[in-house]
Amino acid sequence: MPTTTASSLPLKAEDRKFERNSPPPTEDYREQLFELEAKGEIEIIRVPEPYIEVETKYGRKKKIPLEHTWHHKSCGQCGHIPGYSTAIFWLNRQFGFDYHDPRDQTSCTAWNYYASATSNPAAQAAVAVRNFAQAQIDGYFPVIHCGTSYGHYKEVRAELIYSAELRKQVRAVLARLGKKLVFPEEIVHYSEWVHVMRHEIKKRQTRDFSNLTITVHPACHYHKLVVEDAIYDKDLYNGQRTAIVSGLVKTIGSKLADYSTWHDCCGFGFRHILVSRDFSRSFATMRKIEVMIEEANPDLTLTHDTGCVTTLDQSQFAAKAHGKKVGIPVMSDAQYAALAMGAHPFKVCQLHWHNMEIRTILEKMGIDYDKAWSEFEHQVDRIKSGEIDYLSWEDADA
Repeated sequence: MPTTTASSLPLKAEDRKFERNSPPPTEDYREQLFELEAKGEIEIIRVPEPYIEVETKYGRKKKIPLEHTWHHKSCGQCGHIPGYSTAIFWLNRQFGFDYHDPRDQTSCTAWNYYASATSNPAAQAAVAVRNFAQAQIDGYFPVIHCGTSYGHYKEVRAELIYSAELRKQVRAVLARLGKKLVFPEEIVHYSEWVHVMRHEIKKRQTRDFSNLTITVHPACHYHKLVVEDAIYDKDLYNGQRTAIVSGLVKTIGSKLADYSTWHDCCGFGFRHILVSRDFSRSFATMRKIEVMIEEANPDLTLTHDTGCVTTLDQSQFAAKAHGKKVGIPVMSDAQYAALAMGAHPFKVCQLHWHNMEIRTILEKMGIDYDKAWSEFEHQVDRIKSGEIDYLSWEDADA
């Protein structure tokens, strides 16, 4: 693979011209949903107040709710990176926000859709609507943790809008479950919530991260799939890249470092990770991690999707065995934000689930690794002895 040089890096923001298509080249899905509701075809879950409006890629205003949120969790987060989800919940608790962690959520089954193509549109759409209907019953607005689910549900939305036959099929399935055909006014990813909360996060920052150099990997299913839903800011990369994650890094005060393959996939690729794992690992390390090290030499890389964190973090061990130049710790934006606000690296962010060495990055964050690990082990011993059944939020903050 040819080596990328500094001269091939993207132009700096000041060298680009901010351009926006006018009128937007795509349709307004929110307006179309409301038109269907007016015809009695569907019921819309409104974004609850308080919310913040932000600009999407083509200038539309998108509503991001601050609280009263129903958290659609991620299979991969719960199974591989549990500190990802707990960091999101911890942030909500720190702000005293009302949120709901449902126990009756189902998987979005998007891995089946993207990786094996063995399902069908009615089944896929019914799963999505079933989750949204449950959020409505619980009295909350859905916020999606997983980039795969987020992208998939955006595609389901378009299918439901354009196919009366699909709406009929899904309505029949939901009727058997005692639920209605409902859909949220906005499809909101958790990282959009982190983005609009970044200035409030900054106000509660207890650790100085100004000595950190950070690269960002924007998740493909966030900014490439149904691109008109992604949030952009003309003051960040002059509006040429999504503002998500990068905006948080700049607000917290770390150095945001650029690199030439920022637009590349992390290597996960859905089907690739299942049927050609060596390809995924090679792509993640050679097209992403090695390029980051050569061009930016970051202390940390951040992303905002389950598959991206997993692939970029856990692919490096194999490359290291082959003598590749790897070794960048990988976290989600939620874990980074929580750590900045003083969250415990193990009791809350559960960084011991990550593959790459984290001692150095924690020390640069001003965290005593040995002390933090000892505190975590104490809680584990309490569980082993039967003193407590699980690590509660109170124990995590103690």
